[in-house]
Amino acid sequence: MRLPRGVLFLAAALTAATLAGPAPSAEAENSGGRCARLENVRVPGAALQREACLDDLTTTGLAGTDYTDPADQAGLTAAGTRSPSGVPGVQIDGYFPDSSRFNTTHGWRHDAQFVIRLPDRWNGGVVVTGAPGNRKQYATDKAISDRVLAQGYAYAATDKGNNGTDFYRDGVRPGDAVAEWNARTTQLTRAVRRVVAQRYGHEPRRTYITGISNGGYLTRWQLENHPGLYDGGVDWEGALWTADGPSLLTSLPATVARSLGAARDEDLYAAGFARGSEFLWPYHEKAYWGVTQKIYRAEFDPAYDPHCPGPTAGSSPEGILAPCASDAAYEYAARPASVRRAVARVALTGRIGKPLITLHGDLDALLPKAADSDVYARMIDERGRGALHRYYTVARGTHVDGLYDTHPDRLRPILPCYRSAFDTLTVWVERGTPPPADRTVGEPADGDVVDSCPLR
Repeated sequence: MRLPRGVLFLAAALTAATLAGPAPSAEAENSGGRCARLENVRVPGAALQREACLDDLTTTGLAGTDYTDPADQAGLTAAGTRSPSGVPGVQIDGYFPDSSRFNTTHGWRHDAQFVIRLPDRWNGGVVVTGAPGNRKQYATDKAISDRVLAQGYAYAATDKGNNGTDFYRDGVRPGDAVAEWNARTTQLTRAVRRVVAQRYGHEPRRTYITGISNGGYLTRWQLENHPGLYDGGVDWEGALWTADGPSLLTSLPATVARSLGAARDEDLYAAGFARGSEFLWPYHEKAYWGVTQKIYRAEFDPAYDPHCPGPTAGSSPEGILAPCASDAAYEYAARPASVRRAVARVALTGRIGKPLITLHGDLDALLPKAADSDVYARMIDERGRGALHRYYTVARGTHVDGLYDTHPDRLRPILPCYRSAFDTLTVWVERGTPPPADRTVGEPADGDVVDSCPLR
């Protein structure tokens, strides 16, 4: 049975395609060529790394190879998305020491995997990201990597140290798995800055952090906790975790209750879900809501129902997607203080230390903006950091762009707005040009919602 795209988004596909790698560029074996001395490029702290000199680092050039994984990218972009290609350079795949074994990419059965791409024509910058949902390191190759490589940036992505719908089994204490996401992102950022210095002769002039969903959460957390590592970031619908709420654990129980006939539409509106997003609810009920609630509740509050999900979220697609009936009655505010302490370990504060641009679709039916980015924007303002933040609502945008292909008359992809936001960020950081004020982004004048989205 083929998994719905939503499960691919959350679980990064339960089985990976078996792919054959291409022959490295002929220059890789030429000691005087552009890929000479690769043996001198070492990823600090890596337990294993594999280098390859390739003629094209983009998804177009890597298609059918084991240097990317289209299954891990499924549903994140609209089918008609145009991406650049023809970017020669070096790719380094590997992993840092770790005890968990969820990631089977390359047959390594080892977590903390990463990919680093170093274009031949480097602009002096680095872009770092973490996998969205519970996917792996190649998840944003088409959405992020292709374009930033074509612009000349080095690129690095991490699987966050655990992945798949059983990620909550990693660690000892509640919250350990998510806490590792933050540590792995910091670890990779520090490592890739050293790698580019080895490859190009000097450290990066600019380092940017960015990501989608859980990757957006990582962007927020890094700019709050390690602003010295970065020059700025773009947060695409990052997940919000706060010790007292809101979070996934305060908005999703109503969706489970509704799916089991124990709640009404009005209960979802009260939880933050947008009026007008109802046409997306049947899909999310099948592919997102139940599985998301149970695995994140198992991560932060395993004592609530130790038997569901238990040691695994499911052994079949049906089992994975099925909600835990107990979650229909879950009340985060009524849970013991230990649960809030677990969330507090990874909570956001709004105290960003570098420029941040946030994007969120007004029809997001997994992370409703009223209970997420609207709240985070207020948190930033309350911390006195509003001058470092811009917040753009994408009209008719939803959580994954792939749903545009199903509802082209009712949705629009966010990716072109994300690309505009990234360019706006770099101009803000490097030239001091202020971005537009917070606003709702309407339709582009040319009507091309798949590849056009001017923010101004």
